[in-house]
Order: sequence, then structure tokens, then C-alpha cells
Amino acid sequence: MNTRTVHHRWADVPSEQINPSISRQYITADRVTVARFELKEGGVVPVHAHENEQVSFVISGVLRFTIDGRDIIVRAGELLQIPSHVPHGVDVLEDTLVVDVFSPVRQDWIDKTDTYFRR
Repeated sequence: MNTRTVHHRWADVPSEQINPSISRQYITADRVTVARFELKEGGVVPVHAHENEQVSFVISGVLRFTIDGRDIIVRAGELLQIPSHVPHGVDVLEDTLVVDVFSPVRQDWIDKTDTYFRR
């Protein structure tokens, strides 16, 4: 277990351009991954599922999550909690800045096996 305290600044965390409308930055601790996404209006995150619990906090903009056949609109200042293994997709309705927290760690991102983003 890591016992070292680490101070991060988003300005220093490398950004990864996932596709033309989605870029992400993330840091990984022992048991959690925290990501910052910049999403452009019209962007899409295809339906996918993962073992990780997810909490999405929309800082600015609007996202439409599709979960269990229903749409959930999440606006600035709102959060959405998604349990493990629940299929979900996202439509970007406005340019959006969102912070997502995942537990356990997003090993698929570290291993670069998160191919659903690149479809």
C-alpha cells in the first residue's frame, strides 16, 4: 500500500485525445481512478460496462446517459452514480467538463484495452 501523499494539478496531468470529441486526463491511486473529461457537443461514448463503480460529476455542460433503456440528463452541478457492470452510454448535448471517479482502478485504461471509446 502506498503511504505517500501526492499533490496533483490537472495542468500537469497528460491529456489523451480519445477521439475527435473526447479528451481525458486521469490519475490513479491504489484503489481509485479520478478522470477529467473534456467532451465536445455531438460526441458519443458508446454503450459499455465495466467492473468499476462510477460517479460522474458534471462541472459544466449537459450529458445524456442511457441506462437500462432510459435517458438521464445530467447538468452542471449534478452527479450520477453508476453501479458496477451496468451498461451505459453517453451523448454530449453541450460542450461538457466532467470529473469521473472509479473504484476499483481503471486497469483497462492503464493497459490501453478500453477500445469502446474508439469505435
